[in-house]
Amino acid sequence: MNQESGLRPFRFAVQSFHAETGKVWQNRARQVESLGYDALYLADHFLGPGPALEATHHPHQSMSAVPAIAAAATATSTLRVGCRVFCNDYRHPVLLAKEVATLDLLSEGRIDFGIGAGWLRGEYEAAGLAFDPAGERIERLAESIDLLKKVFSGEPLNHHGKFYSAKGFRGSPRPVQKPAPPLMIGGGGPKILSLAAREADIVSFNFDNRSGQIGPAGVQSSTSSATAKKVEWVRNAAGERFHELELEIGAYFTFVTENPDPMIQGMAHAMDLTEDEIREHPHGLFGGVEEIIESLLERRERFGISRITIGDEAFEAFAPIVQRLSGQ
Repeated sequence: MNQESGLRPFRFAVQSFHAETGKVWQNRARQVESLGYDALYLADHFLGPGPALEATHHPHQSMSAVPAIAAAATATSTLRVGCRVFCNDYRHPVLLAKEVATLDLLSEGRIDFGIGAGWLRGEYEAAGLAFDPAGERIERLAESIDLLKKVFSGEPLNHHGKFYSAKGFRGSPRPVQKPAPPLMIGGGGPKILSLAAREADIVSFNFDNRSGQIGPAGVQSSTSSATAKKVEWVRNAAGERFHELELEIGAYFTFVTENPDPMIQGMAHAMDLTEDEIREHPHGLFGGVEEIIESLLERRERFGISRITIGDEAFEAFAPIVQRLSGQ
């Protein structure tokens, strides 16, 4: 943390969804590393092309997260890797803990561990998984996090909760990072962000995805004024540990261009927001290099957000910004 300003240094990541071959994927990981990014993340979705995926409006993720993370770690030497974020309902926490600890072992301590309560209703339904109310999914995530931390600790397990049980063994392997890889919890509503404030090392701000799909409602839930409220939820729930947290956001709408106005106008119309609301949207970055740097500095000052994740389509154009701001 910058002792003079009280602000954390910038960290930049790329979130990737697709690669045609293993060689392409490993080359991308090396490129992300060479451009100065701190981390490469995947999401945690399994639907292939078809009507179920199309109905969610979510991009196609061609690779399974765990083996792709392992391949990216193998191809690089300093890049942090991970999932932004694992869906808690897709794996028992004991199984997930073993996978994450193994990834941390194989990467020699370069794993960031992100987890969320799950939100993509169409993916649950396509696989025949029960999509419980948000409060129940968040309650289950809270218990899962408690169990995950016990597994990572190596203590003998004797857990009997509302949703999970584990007894008679210790977690193996132990993570290289102690006590565990940095924990990122993501979400967009007060309950999940309050949980993140209490339990996470990194709080990831996302849309309020109560609709269960991507669309204008989610984008409208994350305007500049809405994000300020989310930061306050985290601050209030974190209490004295707030200064220990890193705050992260996905810049899903990033366009490095000297003429961003047409894109801003089109998005404002599509999302039923004003052009100023889109221009200032915390999940968007529009403009040339200097303009985007100014936006990032202003948002870090206002919200405390220092970790920025960029998508596949923009990470090369965004690299000069990384090289200017990374670690500052």
